[in-house]
Amino acid sequence: MAHRIITIDGPAGAGKTTVSKALARELGIVYVDTGALYRGTAYEIKCQSIDWEDDAELLAFLSELDLGFEIKGQNLTLISSGRDITPFIRTSEISMLASAVSAKQPVREALLSTQRKIAAEQSAVFEGRDMGTVVFPNADVKFFLSADLSVRAKRRFDETHSSQQDIQSITTEMAKRDRDDSNRDTAPLKPAADAVHIDSTDLTVGQVVDLMMSHITAA
Repeated sequence: MAHRIITIDGPAGAGKTTVSKALARELGIVYVDTGALYRGTAYEIKCQSIDWEDDAELLAFLSELDLGFEIKGQNLTLISSGRDITPFIRTSEISMLASAVSAKQPVREALLSTQRKIAAEQSAVFEGRDMGTVVFPNADVKFFLSADLSVRAKRRFDETHSSQQDIQSITTEMAKRDRDDSNRDTAPLKPAADAVHIDSTDLTVGQVVDLMMSHITAA
């Protein structure tokens, strides 16, 4: 297969991660969770007590940030200054902070080169929120994956096995993140004009992947 970039955008809980991994396996190419970069940035902001709303402090922090992936087969490990931070970036607190800091233009610019460097070196499935609109506007095939809010919240609850949050609080938090991501000035969450929109509410992962494969094959 020729060098190919596939993008999958969509809101939290739509099944992007599961579908992206499965699609990458089907295609025999690497899967890249770009959201992990923003989560990693948020994690380091929290650990270092950075005032990210202070532009000067944020720029100084970003200039020292050493964040990247180690690719091991089909898996990506997030490395910050030589240490694996992958296990620490999936908390609710980090998710919400990542959503907030990702609206800052300097953050997006700092992480753009990492994503494009991976794409320049190999075929990949990139998962995120602005992959098809901003990061890879010339991607070979673009998808926008969505699902009903109630279904997305139930999926997230089942994923996290959270004893700290009930489904209602997850639903409320997810709805706020949807609003924040969709209404931000910088790289808002929205489908690319040429993206294939797939509603996964009533579809299994296998059905979504099959549908995507049919579009990729036809492209």
